[in-house]
Amino acid sequence: MEGKVFKTRRGTVVSRSGDKAIRVQIDYNVKHPVYGKYVKRRTKLGVHDPKNIASVGDIVDIVECRPVSKTISWRLVGLVEQANIK
Repeated sequence: MEGKVFKTRRGTVVSRSGDKAIRVQIDYNVKHPVYGKYVKRRTKLGVHDPKNIASVGDIVDIVECRPVSKTISWRLVGLVEQANIK
């Protein structure tokens, strides 16, 4: 029996919502059903960050997991790029 395939996403950290919790914004394009133009959309997901390594502006990889709380069902996999905030 093979392992499960988990949903993975890449997004930008927009806020630290508490201890071990972050909000990640994911941008994507959707084709409009009538006009055919591509429209920008975004979603914000609650992500569990067990080691508190992510900060605002970082680009991160996340994976779907069991619900950690009411709004958090994603887990941080790793940092792709750190923000250059000075």
